[in-house]
Amino acid sequence: MNYVLKRGLNVPVITVLDDSSRVIQEEQRRVIRHVVQDGYGADIVFGVGTTGEWNRLSNSQRQSIMEIEVDELRRINQELSSRDQRPRVEAWVGVNGRTRAEVLSNLDTAIQLGADAAVIAPLAIEDLEENAIVRFFQHDLTNLIEATRHEKPIFLYDNAEISAPGRATHIRTRIVKHLSRLPWVRGIKVSASRRALGNYTKAALHFKQQSEFGIYIGNAMLIFELYRPSHGLIGRLGEGWRDFLLNDTPPIGVVSGPANVMPREWQKAWRVCWAGDEEMIEVYRDLCLRFGQLCSFTESGKKSMKMIACLKYALELDGLISYGEVGQGTASLSSEQKKIFSDGYLALRDYSQRAINRSWQTLANVGQVF
Repeated sequence: MNYVLKRGLNVPVITVLDDSSRVIQEEQRRVIRHVVQDGYGADIVFGVGTTGEWNRLSNSQRQSIMEIEVDELRRINQELSSRDQRPRVEAWVGVNGRTRAEVLSNLDTAIQLGADAAVIAPLAIEDLEENAIVRFFQHDLTNLIEATRHEKPIFLYDNAEISAPGRATHIRTRIVKHLSRLPWVRGIKVSASRRALGNYTKAALHFKQQSEFGIYIGNAMLIFELYRPSHGLIGRLGEGWRDFLLNDTPPIGVVSGPANVMPREWQKAWRVCWAGDEEMIEVYRDLCLRFGQLCSFTESGKKSMKMIACLKYALELDGLISYGEVGQGTASLSSEQKKIFSDGYLALRDYSQRAINRSWQTLANVGQVF
């Protein structure tokens, strides 16, 4: 394949739902424009993923969101190109479904729409046994891709939160090794430890060059540790161990749900981490950590993370969307929690205005659909 791996910030966009769980198309487009930030935000927009609540939607809704995303990004890229701005933003779509038939239908839709890449979480497919994953990719998916004559890049998606009942929490390394033989399997989005990242890299490098298979960090805060320069003997030993675990192949991108709300801040966070700017790494780590803490609540004596609900409510507070509704089954915010989050979020906005350069503060008025 001639596909060149895209580096940088990958934003898994939320799905905008009304109080009847219907997708609000105009506001979905507005969110996509918001995360792009006129070329200063997302390098990749990833729709119909876990942050987009794919498992709370009907399959027809998933395909509708794919269409909206691909069409809106095509318009955005045309506008950015006409102004001679930064490289185009890629449209990745999650083609997952509960069944193999849904996955095949969704992949066909993604190909016909012209999405830049498709993302599949094999462990989330309920009628696909673990020992049949390789065959499903080698036969069913390959037959579909070859029939359409479009070798669409496909990225694996490894997220323990959405594994089907009875499945392993992570894709086994040997499965990644087998799947990496396929020319159109080009990387993996994974929320796991650096050791797991390295295992996947090692597996893929049996059949791929380093430039042919990309690792995208799903545990976004990990970038602040992974790319931080080391000092002294102990630091150098730690850095050597890190490089050993990663097989000297660092991940090429980060997948950040909070970047729905702070796309410019997360773009800059990625840049300073990749550059090894220790001073600014600490500034952006603190800012991103504060937002994550706002999304954690104590309920019945236990910590509860309500990231998706907070992302939607923040976008509602910013005037980007009319509804902060979450899909059925997604943890929602109580009235009291909304008040706590609102106060903290507004304070965080004030703090970011003092802590970081104005150029990297997200603008709330770039979500206008033209």
